[in-house]
Amino acid sequence: MRGLRAGGIALVLGLLAGLASPARGSERVVVAFGDSLTAGLGVAADEAWPALVEARLRREGYPYRVVNAGVSGDTTAGGLRRVDWVLRNRPEVAVVALGANDGLRGLATDAMERNLVAIVERLRAGGVRVLVAGMEVPPNYGAAYTRAFRGVFPDVARRTGSALMPFLLAGVAADPRLNLADGIHPNAAGYRAIAEGVWPYLIALLTR
Repeated sequence: MRGLRAGGIALVLGLLAGLASPARGSERVVVAFGDSLTAGLGVAADEAWPALVEARLRREGYPYRVVNAGVSGDTTAGGLRRVDWVLRNRPEVAVVALGANDGLRGLATDAMERNLVAIVERLRAGGVRVLVAGMEVPPNYGAAYTRAFRGVFPDVARRTGSALMPFLLAGVAADPRLNLADGIHPNAAGYRAIAEGVWPYLIALLTR
């Protein structure tokens, strides 16, 4: 009897511990859906902005894990082909941070907008709340293209009823202190700045 009582106490304590800290399966999911700027090209996995955001969510008591769905070199067309995989993660929220490679390749902004709208609409149809993260291209692409490119992201957010972060790299782009030698990809300090920038837009879409 004594052994059974001790075993019962241990079982109760184990159940209470499980209630105090939710199992991984019960955590809700945020997907960071992007390209190399999300994947964290050139830095350690735990230095990319999705990992930094997840760490802060845990510190501040939000029961979410962040899936890094960044693929280096991906365009909005490539992202559209990956939507079903993203949905298999059953995300509650997705940060759509695609378009930079479309811009660097000078791809048509109307096609980029169609792809982004299709991505967001499929996510929203799956019950996902979406944050659209805007991108910009350097001015050497010409004033007309730069203006059209910048305008895609607020248009997508408006057309789909999604939240908008105007520029993922705000305060980071073109700052040599915050970027790798290629001048395109953030370094560890740059990713910390991006994570800080994403934070207020993201938590507005989360529940505790």
